[in-house]
Amino acid sequence: MASINTGKVITGGLLAGVVMNVCDMVWNFTVMKDDMTAMAQKLGIDPAVAMSFSGAIPFIIADFILGWVVVWNYAAIRPRFGPGPKTALMAGAVPYIAITAVLYGFTSLGMMSNSTMVKGSITALITMALGSLAGAWAYKEA
Repeated sequence: MASINTGKVITGGLLAGVVMNVCDMVWNFTVMKDDMTAMAQKLGIDPAVAMSFSGAIPFIIADFILGWVVVWNYAAIRPRFGPGPKTALMAGAVPYIAITAVLYGFTSLGMMSNSTMVKGSITALITMALGSLAGAWAYKEA
């Protein structure tokens, strides 16, 4: 069995992170904008601060970490499931399920509405799928 190509995991993870960050920026400033503002107000956070670059830094970093996790997962499962988009999407399914579980937890605590959870889950699914496909495209065995 071939070993994981660490350099390509890093490269693919960076690419996946860039794709995920672009997707999240689009979602957060369009589809999710009103929901994010309402959630910030509900939590007593100034929406301008929440939507600022400094407020986004933790999420930017999180997208790069998720990108690396997805590509590492892809590299790990690729020998069993084969290279390609299907395996890439399977690799992205794990963090997607975790993100959705966290969103559900926020919903059950009253931190976000059900509609925000649904929108967030759908946008996360698209973001994760595109990031996974991009990162897996960049990954090649050693």
